[in-house]
Amino acid sequence: MACLRVWKGPAMPDASHFSGPTGLSQGLDYPGSQAPLTALERKLARNIKQKWLLQPADMASHAALASSRIPTSTRLPSKTSHSFPTQCFSKKLEVAEYCGLRSSGCVSFAKNVREGSFFDAVAAQLSPKTTGSTPVKGQTVAKLKVAINGFGRIGRNFLRCWHGRKDSPLEVIVVNDSGGVKNASHLLKYDSMLGTFKADVKIVDNETISVDGKPIKVVSNRDPLKLPWAELGIDIVIEGTGVFVDGPGAGKHIQAGAKKVVITAPAKGADIPTYVVGVNEQDYDHDVANIISNASCTTNCLAPFVKVMDEELGIVKGTMTTTHSYTGDQRLLDASHRDLRRARAAALNIVPTSTGAAKAVSLVLPQLKGKLNGIALRVPTPNVSVVDLVVNVEKKGLTAEDVNAAFRKAADGPLKGILAVCDVPLVSVDFRCTDVSSTIDSSLTMVMGDDMVKVVAWYDNEWGYSQRVVDLAHLVAYKWPGVAAQGSGDPLEDFCKTNPADKECKVFEA
Repeated sequence: MACLRVWKGPAMPDASHFSGPTGLSQGLDYPGSQAPLTALERKLARNIKQKWLLQPADMASHAALASSRIPTSTRLPSKTSHSFPTQCFSKKLEVAEYCGLRSSGCVSFAKNVREGSFFDAVAAQLSPKTTGSTPVKGQTVAKLKVAINGFGRIGRNFLRCWHGRKDSPLEVIVVNDSGGVKNASHLLKYDSMLGTFKADVKIVDNETISVDGKPIKVVSNRDPLKLPWAELGIDIVIEGTGVFVDGPGAGKHIQAGAKKVVITAPAKGADIPTYVVGVNEQDYDHDVANIISNASCTTNCLAPFVKVMDEELGIVKGTMTTTHSYTGDQRLLDASHRDLRRARAAALNIVPTSTGAAKAVSLVLPQLKGKLNGIALRVPTPNVSVVDLVVNVEKKGLTAEDVNAAFRKAADGPLKGILAVCDVPLVSVDFRCTDVSSTIDSSLTMVMGDDMVKVVAWYDNEWGYSQRVVDLAHLVAYKWPGVAAQGSGDPLEDFCKTNPADKECKVFEA
């Protein structure tokens, strides 16, 4: 979204009129323009030339442009891209309402103009969005390419959550699903928990489905080493099988050509860092590890409000019980399982089992190492679970409202969108498709004696968790070298935030 004055002559000049790739030179005054470029515009032009744009040989296609990682928020357009509206190919194109362009500018070009022309330099900075025939403000970005390995409950929830995000820096282009296109498309469209997906899901061919017109390749291979990640230029793999959760297993995606892996389960091995959004995501460093874990759904529920309790009350020790919906790991009817309790019919029994969720909190809150433990009770409900935490705290003389007040403060502040507080007497089904990681049931908060506190929190163990996987993947994208930080599309915008009175910032005025 770098800001440039544009050609104003009677016809678009040939690329030979300009120096450097795509007609941008280090000190360029455009022929026919009203005034020379300012010093700041020259600097931006150099930045575009040297860092953002590809060489002319690579500019023949929309895909080639997209791979250049220009840091903003939508696909890069080209003359062959369908992202340009029809009026872009008329004789003249008014640019008064494009972000960053002065209101007096007008682009003129011939329909057969060469790819190396100045138009491509401008096109690489503008993604017109229209209402009728009127251009409006827009931005451009090269999105990171994402693959989903394992198109089960979390894989499909992830895709739905991602699809619902506006201006995502990610583009899901492939899923690995053993069921092929028929199963992938049907189970994405029709879901017993989520209902019918409102997007238009179609089978394109034997290897491709489309979601609202966006093609997604479907591959079927159980060996990550044989997946086409290098061929497809995959940046991030969402590892959703629950199988490849250690370094050697998840590392196969890296060997296959992917650059980063996000495991949607607790990782095995101290070499894989764990991040819980709302708790320690600020510690993520692009250069530290290529494989990271989003922890478990229960840890994502537990850790945010435990963080609040430890900061406000001081946790001494405690135990947790998660009353958890059954999962695909259990048996519909009695059948063999390595865990004899999980071998019993899931829909007919309350099944006690182990969970590492409480201990895993120490991976994101190291000060709590050795202070928490817990168990899980799998129950005959298909979705939504609830955590029951009992802890001893350092702070004395508390009331239940004191505890809830700490949660309300966090939910309205640093944990907004992660933590919520519910004052209504609801049941599990009411928390389906809640976006937050955990919802405190305020009426169930208790204080016993001077220092014992009981807290109950609901969570959608599929949807809410998948929202955090999307958040973590977005964080990975925003920390990617060459990609602008969230909320910033270009250097001039950042400049104007701190220098609003500068005359150069007037380019953003209507």
